[in-house]
Amino acid sequence: MFMEPTTTERSRLYRERVNDALRQRHNWEQLLKFCVVGATGYVVNLAVYALLVTRADVHYIPAAIGSFVVAVTNNYMWNRHWTFRRQRGHVAYQGLRFLVVSLVTLAANIAILRLLVHFGLDKIAAQAIAIVLVTPLNFVGNKLWSFRRR
Repeated sequence: MFMEPTTTERSRLYRERVNDALRQRHNWEQLLKFCVVGATGYVVNLAVYALLVTRADVHYIPAAIGSFVVAVTNNYMWNRHWTFRRQRGHVAYQGLRFLVVSLVTLAANIAILRLLVHFGLDKIAAQAIAIVLVTPLNFVGNKLWSFRRR
């Protein structure tokens, strides 16, 4: 007969799993690669955003969406072919999952961006901060779902 683990047992199992993951070198290497890709995406996102806001006089929300589309395309290709290359599945299947994670991240980014701009922060500085704040959500979503091993 199967018995459901107690809360204490589940907590212990979770801690063991997290500790095991933190001790594995490939997870740290993957995180570093993800950060490198993220840094290129960050530069691409801010450059496109700044051009749209300052040169094209686009409202900051559509500018954030436009810069997101460009940056997410860059990030998907690099993450698929470099960061998570050993975990590649069908390009459309992983692409769809990556898009879902990215859209959740975009929603969080826009919420933070609106809040920061509302409180008087410069639009470009606000976007720079918002991108940094949503990066952990993006990494966890992509590692555990978009590019997870089957």
